[in-house]
Amino acid sequence: MDLRLIEMLVCPVCKGPLEDRRHAADSGLPTRELVCTADRLAFPVRDGIPVMLANEARALDAESDAA
Repeated sequence: MDLRLIEMLVCPVCKGPLEDRRHAADSGLPTRELVCTADRLAFPVRDGIPVMLANEARALDAESDAA
């Protein structure tokens, strides 16, 4: 996904900025998420498409928030 497009996206909950993060999942494959640090939510990016639904977001814990 184009970085310029990601910069235009905002958190669907608070309308705040999102951070583009990539990390290794348990399966060993890299995963990509758009993270709202204010709401401590991580929205998945599947097949290059951000899933901007609050019920699809992963809640961040203290450990993953520091990543």
